[in-house]
Amino acid sequence: MPDMSDISVNELQHHGTLWMLQFDQTPSVQTDALTPVTWENAGLEMAPALSQAMGLADSTEVLQRFVRGCYCYIGKINDEIAAYGWITFDQEHIGELDLTVCLRTGEAYIWDCSTLPAYRGLRLYPALLAYILNELRARGLSQVWIGADEDNVASQKGMTQAGFRPIIDIGIMQTETGRRAWIRGRPGISEQEMDQACQAIIGAERLT
Repeated sequence: MPDMSDISVNELQHHGTLWMLQFDQTPSVQTDALTPVTWENAGLEMAPALSQAMGLADSTEVLQRFVRGCYCYIGKINDEIAAYGWITFDQEHIGELDLTVCLRTGEAYIWDCSTLPAYRGLRLYPALLAYILNELRARGLSQVWIGADEDNVASQKGMTQAGFRPIIDIGIMQTETGRRAWIRGRPGISEQEMDQACQAIIGAERLT
């Protein structure tokens, strides 16, 4: 485990933060968008429309995600996809950091959420999170993870409104052997929460 005192601050690049929500400690929330939205769990039949909304050339990647067991929740305005978010229940690779999120039974990881440009400013993101969380709560899950880039203030605000708490920072450090991912606990988290985060994130060094 590297000691922070042995690593120059200039060698650490903060990428983002992993947030957590525990259902038994967080009340159900209801956040409404500023316009009527129809929320639903997208099925295979939505793959072409969802691929188009995601800016993909075809449906291959979307279909692969469904085959892996991922869920996708979408919000429609006037029958058009306005926002979407993906959920994984086992493991998900974070390519830009070369990390893997490994989930235990009863956990979920929310990722690749987006509001299409034409619908931004309508508070769709916090409403999407609230809908997803209520669905996952009803399915009997116990804990949910989600990540946010360091400079994505809007996403962080939406996560806070939904009841998420920041648990660990994630970034890249330069070492003698090359670039490595690191994780570091946020102030005020418990040792148990830190241990859970370390179990969930595979491939990173824990900084003290």
